[in-house]
Amino acid sequence: MEKVFHFDSPPEPYVADAAVLCCFDQRIRLAVYKFLQKRGILRPDMIVVAGGAKTLASPRNDFERDFILEQVRMSILLHKTERVFLMSHSDCATYGGLAAFGGDPDKEARHHKQELGRAAELIRGKFPEVQVACFFITFQGVFATGENSIEQVA
Repeated sequence: MEKVFHFDSPPEPYVADAAVLCCFDQRIRLAVYKFLQKRGILRPDMIVVAGGAKTLASPRNDFERDFILEQVRMSILLHKTERVFLMSHSDCATYGGLAAFGGDPDKEARHHKQELGRAAELIRGKFPEVQVACFFITFQGVFATGENSIEQVA
């Protein structure tokens, strides 16, 4: 093999700061990484798939949901993960984009809050030992889904 890129990375095993399920949409990637750093998540186990938390809340099939649950299980098993961050974002194509909500960002946010809640319930039911946090990403910030509201955190 020919070495085409050099970098130094610590080879020691690590404990993940969180397993992070998010969408692969390039538009949110930088925001996700900056948000995680701001929250002290420096060693995330990233689970990056189309739709992010949608794969748990309203999967297209059982395989999709089971695959994600297995990834979370492996993060817990291999990297001693104690937290799971679930994320969804505005204008996500797997939901039909903002247009699916009639262009209404408030309607879209309410829907994502419900979806994130369903995903969190599933994770808590399968892995009661982990803490779960849910976040909705817009093009203006990251919002934590609280019991009664969505509040901006970044």
